[in-house]
Amino acid sequence: MPPEVAALAVAGLIQTAQFATYSVMAQRQVGRRAAMSPRDGGKVELTGTAGRLQRAFNNHFEGLIMFTLAVVVVTLGDASGTLTAICAWTYVAARILYIPAYVRGWVPGRSIIWVVGFAATVLMILIALISSL
Repeated sequence: MPPEVAALAVAGLIQTAQFATYSVMAQRQVGRRAAMSPRDGGKVELTGTAGRLQRAFNNHFEGLIMFTLAVVVVTLGDASGTLTAICAWTYVAARILYIPAYVRGWVPGRSIIWVVGFAATVLMILIALISSL
């Protein structure tokens, strides 16, 4: 398995862990009945740690779309190499660090961590594009 694909698999597991953690915290905040309801009365707004976990989870969805695209482009473009592998694992490390940074409100650390992960993703795409020329 190419290292970029392995990193994507780990990113998926991170997303799964984030979902489980945020779900437990959300249920603790709003109660089991509200968590299991169809929410016909409107969206439940989470606050505190549960809200921050939810927002970090949603942010990872956005980043995961770009990262998945980068992995596909690198893999299908046969552009996998040491630099793309480093970028892929940098993205994973950034996502792992982003969770406590978001939950604990690290400013500007959270934004710096996000930029590192995003830049690693964009660099993967650029490497694949340049290698195809």
